[in-house]
Amino acid sequence: MQEYVAQVRHTLAELALVKQKRALDAMPTAFQQVFLLLPTLIHFHHPALPGYLPDNVPCGISFYQPDIDILSQLKAQFVFELPEYLDHESKISALYSMGSTSSLGQSVDSDLDIWVCIEQNLSSKERELLQQKCTLIEQWAMSLGVQLTLFIVNVDRFREKHHECLMGENCGSAQHMLLLEEFYRSANHLAGKLLLWFVIPDDLIINGQQYASYDDCVLALVLIGAIKRDEWIDFGSLIDLSAEEYFGASLWQLYKSVDSPFKAVLKTLLLEAYSWKYPDNKMIAYQVKQAIQQNKIQHYYLDSYYMMLERVTEYLNAMGDNQRLHLVRSCLYLKVNEKLSVHSSQTSWRRILLNELIVKWGWSKQELENLDSCDTWEIEQARQVHDVILQTMMTGYRHLLSFGRRNNVESLISPKDLAILTRKLYAAYEVLPGKVTIINSNISSDLSEPYLTFIHVKNDRVNRPGWYVYKHKPTLDSIVGHQYLEYSHSLVKLVAWCYFNRLISDTTQFYYRDGDNHDPEKLNQLVADLQSYFCIDIPSANEDDLYGPCEIRHLAIIVNLKEDLNGDAPLINTKDVLSQADIFNYGEEEYSLIQSINLLYRNSWNEIRVLHFSGALCVLDAIKTLLNRMHKDADSPHAIKIFCYSQYLPNEITTQMQQLIDRCIDLRLTTTQNNLEHFMPLRINGSSWYLFFERFGVSVHQFDNSIDFYGAVSNSKIQGRALNIQDESNELPSEIDSVACEGIIQFFFEDTDAGFDLYILNENNQIEIYHNCNSSKQNMVKDVNSFYALSDDRFTFAASSSVNFNLPQFYQILHEDDGSRKIVHFDEIT
Repeated sequence: MQEYVAQVRHTLAELALVKQKRALDAMPTAFQQVFLLLPTLIHFHHPALPGYLPDNVPCGISFYQPDIDILSQLKAQFVFELPEYLDHESKISALYSMGSTSSLGQSVDSDLDIWVCIEQNLSSKERELLQQKCTLIEQWAMSLGVQLTLFIVNVDRFREKHHECLMGENCGSAQHMLLLEEFYRSANHLAGKLLLWFVIPDDLIINGQQYASYDDCVLALVLIGAIKRDEWIDFGSLIDLSAEEYFGASLWQLYKSVDSPFKAVLKTLLLEAYSWKYPDNKMIAYQVKQAIQQNKIQHYYLDSYYMMLERVTEYLNAMGDNQRLHLVRSCLYLKVNEKLSVHSSQTSWRRILLNELIVKWGWSKQELENLDSCDTWEIEQARQVHDVILQTMMTGYRHLLSFGRRNNVESLISPKDLAILTRKLYAAYEVLPGKVTIINSNISSDLSEPYLTFIHVKNDRVNRPGWYVYKHKPTLDSIVGHQYLEYSHSLVKLVAWCYFNRLISDTTQFYYRDGDNHDPEKLNQLVADLQSYFCIDIPSANEDDLYGPCEIRHLAIIVNLKEDLNGDAPLINTKDVLSQADIFNYGEEEYSLIQSINLLYRNSWNEIRVLHFSGALCVLDAIKTLLNRMHKDADSPHAIKIFCYSQYLPNEITTQMQQLIDRCIDLRLTTTQNNLEHFMPLRINGSSWYLFFERFGVSVHQFDNSIDFYGAVSNSKIQGRALNIQDESNELPSEIDSVACEGIIQFFFEDTDAGFDLYILNENNQIEIYHNCNSSKQNMVKDVNSFYALSDDRFTFAASSSVNFNLPQFYQILHEDDGSRKIVHFDEIT
């Protein structure tokens, strides 16, 4: 066995050199610099080096000694002299890169994911200091233009199933052993101890004796002197690969597809291929292990991305799924980004391998040129790719749902992680009537058009009534026979679609045809207003935003863009003293000067929504809808802006609308248990209305006389009582009001002496109450999540729609020492 272990050790060292060469090949100088210097920056802790902190920071990598070339580079770049002696013990066990680094999937834009491997030798304080140092090193790399992420990974993480939060590159509880499998198949040794897993035979046979477990084999090798335990790092065996984890991992890859669609397609299909032969599947990491044990490491087939492609190809060929096979090949080609149709003076090993692959696939020169020009794809091509990728992801997810039902999957993802995962997917993929669909910006770098023409079609035409946008000038030859880019019943939504999908640039020329009195200046002004008010490039929604109910962040209220005063309106006296003009009841006829309102807003989940209201009472409808999209504990919108396009009294309309909206939002968000009797009278278009600020929302009522109004008040119409509770003897905790939100199902648990009470608010804030429940709350949460995550009834995906990923929220009602109640997320007390 000593000879066998020596051979594996030698092969691992040789493989590290091969992978290092591949990682550096044809990469930018900055990447090479970070990649080569990183082990020394972790190994040493010195004021001259990036990552230094004036504290006792853990450093030193086991068995690591930088070579003379690296030390010379440190000296030249940082004026760093190697100390005569090191006064610290090695606290870091090993350093490994993982993912696409050194593989076919690596490109000039690839980032670096590094595992800083530690064992049970760091205190919590030392780990915190090491994390601070890693953050400083990441910032140094970023200053050079290299995206570096350093993960501090404890050797017992996978044995004890620890997981961190979901955001960033961490997969949280969504996958566990599959993350370790990805690490083993793609690990690139940079410094420190070698991975013990590669030594242990899959059949668990040592010197002719088969052992019962992986750990027993390790102990046997130690006892016979074949290995020294402290010379190896051991993350454990790939065991307990459950059906639940396949489901969680597929959801995680869907999450990743929002930001990295090309990479996520390949990994999602790999998981589907794994589940195809479950539980008899043999994962790629085992192929890598076998090749190392047999000393077969020189061929491309040991490349992790190449092996993924081969496994997915085998699966899709067996399924006869040529469409998805072509897509996955295209996605890999785009990720590598070598542009084979363009001559290059540098011939990297990736270009050589890609050339071999495209010959094997039978791709034409035209197909290559099309993929290589993806940076200049126009909106039609970008949307086609977006739709195909989305359809592929959803098809794969359906297969995994079927797999889950066959294997009686119960989701093991934590409720918090599941909520974060599903809400990002919901925000990115769900198709809703008022939602602006955003084409993934990673597909093409420039979608701007020189000309955009907006054409309105009336009810008496053959086509659907509404608005159409074309990317041509409004000439007969340019429009007739050409496909429109997008359709919407609302002009504002159509303009927003163009703007947020980057079709509009500073040089885009706009044309506007509605068949009647068209005013192109209104359209130009609307575009200018959107450009000045809404940023397109914003940070992704963070964990807290995704975990909580969505809240309106930036709101634009667009007044009288299309519908303005018509022939029925009173004569506007421009000499009126504006401060005396009531824009909601103008003149003796008490005519509302506001004839249309569009609410355009971005919420905390980064969705863009558009709501249209028209008619004499559009102000009332818009306010009620807007306020009912705010839960009482929500933050006020970060910004609210009125954009008025009326030809008469625009400044007065803007001022009075701003005052009304500010007052209504203030009443909605400040109503408390001690201040519930809030109503606001409004007179609009000659009629009297009242806004009632109730517990779960805002209602609107019209009263013909004071007797009706005071009768409603005396009947507790506005006392905060939930009007839809069938049994009014049931008291609903008032604290629920602060988080009640339309559009999502919410569960509230309140412990009692007999068990717990359960309050359920549905999407319309209708309440169900169950008293004295005695089942397990944890099991109930798991069962509800499983139902919503695995039920086909929730899937409405077709060519033009998507999947409802918006899962329920769970809360616990706690009792404070002073008798008050407090609402917390359920996972915070479990």
